[in-house]
Amino acid sequence: MSMTPRETILKAFAMEKPERIPVTLFGGGMWSIKDYGTSFEELSGNVDKMVDMCVTEAEKIRSDVVYVGSGYNNFHAVAIGKNLGADIKYREIGAPDLTTHFVNAEEDIDKLTIADIHNHPVVKTVAEATLKVKERIGDTYLVTMTCWGPFTLAARCVGEEQFMKYTFKKPAFVERMIDFCADLLIALYEPLVHAGLEVLSIADPTASGDLINPKQMERFAVPPLKKMSDWARMKNAHTILHICGDTSDRIELFPATGCSTIFFDQKVDIAGAKEILKEKMCFGGNIAPVHVLLEKTPTEVETECKEVIQKAGKDGGFVLVPGCDIPPTIPYENIRTFHDVALNWKY
Repeated sequence: MSMTPRETILKAFAMEKPERIPVTLFGGGMWSIKDYGTSFEELSGNVDKMVDMCVTEAEKIRSDVVYVGSGYNNFHAVAIGKNLGADIKYREIGAPDLTTHFVNAEEDIDKLTIADIHNHPVVKTVAEATLKVKERIGDTYLVTMTCWGPFTLAARCVGEEQFMKYTFKKPAFVERMIDFCADLLIALYEPLVHAGLEVLSIADPTASGDLINPKQMERFAVPPLKKMSDWARMKNAHTILHICGDTSDRIELFPATGCSTIFFDQKVDIAGAKEILKEKMCFGGNIAPVHVLLEKTPTEVETECKEVIQKAGKDGGFVLVPGCDIPPTIPYENIRTFHDVALNWKY
């Protein structure tokens, strides 16, 4: 009997060879919402419609992973910062923006309450939708809910530019803030994992090689990720990690995060990543979302996908995935071709 998409990618997480190449988008919220014909704002207060969108698009896209709440990550900051002036601005196209940063000093951390994460109506909508999507299609697909990584979430609260400076000027403040964010995210996922959610999906773009150096990542970004992944593993749950940008100079750090898999940006040499991570950690990559999936023909997309698999995917422990979340304007034919290559590639 053929393996389900869920079984296929879980086998890859275990560093084994499933029946075919595992394949997934990362997030995909902007594309799915546009394709379904709705908006982030409309879905934010409608659990049933969010569920129907996720289920409908999952069956159309055919990724092994279904990401509920993709694009809503900034609401986790708003949930704890509302009393300090944080709010959300919806956009015509794209994910909702955080309107302001609200942690300016260490004293402000004392004003934040972890329990507030469960009180924001949009956070509650996404969490409820996640469990309903899992109930509907969780036997077939691996269902997750998305979040920013602790380093990125902390930077969102403080302000990215200021946060980068503080890694040099106020490292103790940075460490306290990211540890708070790790605890916040664990609290966010705890009731979902208790109810059976099998995987956390973590995007940590501010930990990019384009923003911090390997020593900064090792000190500030790795420990809170390990805190989350250790907690998840204790609860028999997995963790998916994606970091944008060129992380080629710190690939050897990723096993230390304890995450089940790392999805690489298109800037990373995927063959080189394989040499470092083989037999250590599942990894995925790394079809360019714009240069390939948006701008090339289906035939060219097929060629690019096959080249990545040939370089890195033939020995198991690999997932075919775009180098980042995809633009909402990518033609469906290209997304279908991207998935078809993996779905038809037998080990």
